[in-house]
Amino acid sequence: MEQSIEAMSAIPIRMYEAWNRGDVPGFFADFAEDVLFAELEGTIYRSRTDAITAHEELLGTVLKGSQLVRSELMFARIVSPGVGVVHSRVGILMPGEDEPASTRFSMQLFVVVWRDDRWVVAALENARLLSLKTMAALESLTDE
Repeated sequence: MEQSIEAMSAIPIRMYEAWNRGDVPGFFADFAEDVLFAELEGTIYRSRTDAITAHEELLGTVLKGSQLVRSELMFARIVSPGVGVVHSRVGILMPGEDEPASTRFSMQLFVVVWRDDRWVVAALENARLLSLKTMAALESLTDE
Protein backbone atom coordinates (compact mmCIF):
# COMPACT_ATOMS: atom_id res chain seq x y z
CA MET A 1 0.00 0.00 0.00
CA GLU A 2 1.17 3.53 -0.62
CA GLN A 3 0.85 6.69 1.44
CA SER A 4 -2.17 8.13 -0.37
CA ILE A 5 -4.69 10.76 0.59
CA GLU A 6 -7.45 8.34 -0.44
CA ALA A 7 -6.24 5.78 2.10
CA MET A 8 -6.21 8.42 4.87
CA SER A 9 -9.66 9.66 3.85
CA ALA A 10 -11.15 6.18 4.22
CA ILE A 11 -10.45 6.06 7.97
CA PRO A 12 -13.44 8.18 9.12
CA ILE A 13 -15.75 6.30 6.75
CA ARG A 14 -14.72 2.93 8.24
CA MET A 15 -15.13 4.35 11.73
CA TYR A 16 -18.65 5.65 11.09
CA GLU A 17 -19.71 2.37 9.46
CA ALA A 18 -18.42 0.42 12.49
CA TRP A 19 -20.28 2.74 14.89
CA ASN A 20 -23.50 2.18 12.97
CA ARG A 21 -23.02 -1.60 13.38
CA GLY A 22 -22.38 -1.15 17.13
CA ASP A 23 -18.83 -2.46 16.56
CA VAL A 24 -16.66 -0.55 19.05
CA PRO A 25 -13.40 -2.45 18.35
CA GLY A 26 -14.05 -1.85 14.63
CA PHE A 27 -14.58 1.85 15.30
CA PHE A 28 -11.07 2.01 16.80
CA ALA A 29 -9.43 -0.48 14.40
CA ASP A 30 -7.38 2.23 12.66
CA PHE A 31 -6.13 3.77 15.93
CA ALA A 32 -2.56 3.32 17.14
CA GLU A 33 -2.36 1.53 20.49
CA ASP A 34 -0.79 4.71 21.96
CA VAL A 35 -3.35 7.08 20.42
CA LEU A 36 -4.17 10.41 22.09
CA PHE A 37 -7.91 10.97 21.74
CA ALA A 38 -9.52 14.17 23.06
CA GLU A 39 -13.27 13.62 23.33
CA LEU A 40 -15.82 16.40 22.91
CA GLU A 41 -16.48 16.93 26.62
CA GLY A 42 -12.76 17.03 27.44
CA THR A 43 -11.90 13.45 28.35
CA ILE A 44 -8.51 12.41 27.00
CA TYR A 45 -7.87 8.75 26.27
CA ARG A 46 -4.22 7.76 26.08
CA SER A 47 -4.62 4.33 24.50
CA ARG A 48 -6.87 2.49 22.09
CA THR A 49 -7.72 0.04 24.88
CA ASP A 50 -8.99 2.83 27.17
CA ALA A 51 -11.03 4.37 24.35
CA ILE A 52 -12.62 1.02 23.48
CA THR A 53 -13.54 0.32 27.12
CA ALA A 54 -15.18 3.73 27.55
CA HIS A 55 -17.04 3.58 24.25
CA GLU A 56 -18.36 0.06 24.85
CA GLU A 57 -20.05 1.54 27.92
CA LEU A 58 -21.38 4.54 25.94
CA LEU A 59 -22.71 2.46 23.03
CA GLY A 60 -24.29 0.06 25.52
CA THR A 61 -26.13 2.83 27.38
CA VAL A 62 -26.67 6.51 26.48
CA LEU A 63 -25.67 6.15 22.81
CA LYS A 64 -27.19 2.70 22.25
CA GLY A 65 -28.74 2.48 18.79
CA SER A 66 -27.33 5.84 17.68
CA GLN A 67 -26.16 6.26 14.10
CA LEU A 68 -23.51 8.52 12.62
CA VAL A 69 -25.04 10.27 9.61
CA ARG A 70 -24.42 13.05 7.11
CA SER A 71 -20.66 12.59 7.23
CA GLU A 72 -18.56 14.99 5.24
CA LEU A 73 -14.83 14.92 4.58
CA MET A 74 -13.63 18.52 4.76
CA PHE A 75 -9.98 17.90 3.86
CA ALA A 76 -7.15 15.41 3.94
CA ARG A 77 -3.52 16.31 3.44
CA ILE A 78 -0.12 14.67 3.73
CA VAL A 79 1.90 17.25 5.64
CA SER A 80 5.23 15.42 5.40
CA PRO A 81 6.25 11.89 4.45
CA GLY A 82 4.50 9.53 6.85
CA VAL A 83 2.32 12.20 8.53
CA GLY A 84 -1.11 13.41 7.50
CA VAL A 85 -4.20 15.21 8.74
CA VAL A 86 -7.86 14.51 8.04
CA HIS A 87 -10.82 16.71 9.00
CA SER A 88 -14.29 15.19 8.98
CA ARG A 89 -17.75 16.17 10.22
CA VAL A 90 -20.70 13.99 11.19
CA GLY A 91 -24.06 14.07 12.96
CA ILE A 92 -25.35 11.72 15.67
CA LEU A 93 -28.85 10.43 15.07
CA MET A 94 -30.53 9.02 18.14
CA PRO A 95 -33.09 6.19 17.96
CA GLY A 96 -36.50 7.41 16.84
CA GLU A 97 -35.15 10.59 15.22
CA ASP A 98 -35.35 11.44 11.54
CA GLU A 99 -32.69 14.14 11.69
CA PRO A 100 -29.93 14.83 14.24
CA ALA A 101 -30.44 17.80 16.56
CA SER A 102 -28.43 20.80 15.39
CA THR A 103 -26.29 20.54 18.54
CA ARG A 104 -25.33 16.92 17.78
CA PHE A 105 -22.95 17.57 14.91
CA SER A 106 -19.28 17.21 15.56
CA MET A 107 -15.98 17.56 13.78
CA GLN A 108 -12.92 15.42 14.09
CA LEU A 109 -9.33 16.34 13.37
CA PHE A 110 -7.19 13.25 12.84
CA VAL A 111 -3.41 13.15 12.89
CA VAL A 112 -2.40 10.00 11.05
CA VAL A 113 1.00 8.38 10.76
CA TRP A 114 2.36 5.70 8.47
CA ARG A 115 3.11 2.55 10.50
CA ASP A 116 3.41 -1.05 9.40
CA ASP A 117 2.50 -0.20 5.80
CA ARG A 118 -0.75 1.62 6.64
CA TRP A 119 -2.13 4.87 8.02
CA VAL A 120 -3.05 4.76 11.72
CA VAL A 121 -4.62 7.44 13.90
CA ALA A 122 -1.98 8.81 16.28
CA ALA A 123 -4.19 11.61 17.64
CA LEU A 124 -7.82 12.64 17.29
CA GLU A 125 -9.76 15.61 18.59
CA ASN A 126 -13.53 15.32 18.54
CA ALA A 127 -15.40 18.61 19.05
CA ARG A 128 -18.99 19.78 18.75
CA LEU A 129 -20.01 22.08 15.93
CA LEU A 130 -21.96 24.87 17.59
CA SER A 131 -23.17 28.16 16.17
CA LEU A 132 -22.08 31.40 17.79
CA LYS A 133 -25.68 31.91 18.88
CA THR A 134 -25.72 28.52 20.64
CA MET A 135 -22.36 29.19 22.29
CA ALA A 136 -23.62 32.57 23.55
CA ALA A 137 -26.73 30.89 24.97
CA LEU A 138 -24.58 28.31 26.77
CA GLU A 139 -22.35 31.03 28.18
CA SER A 140 -25.39 32.83 29.56
CA LEU A 141 -26.16 29.73 31.64
CA THR A 142 -22.83 29.77 33.49
CA ASP A 143 -22.50 31.09 37.01
CA GLU A 144 -20.85 34.47 37.34
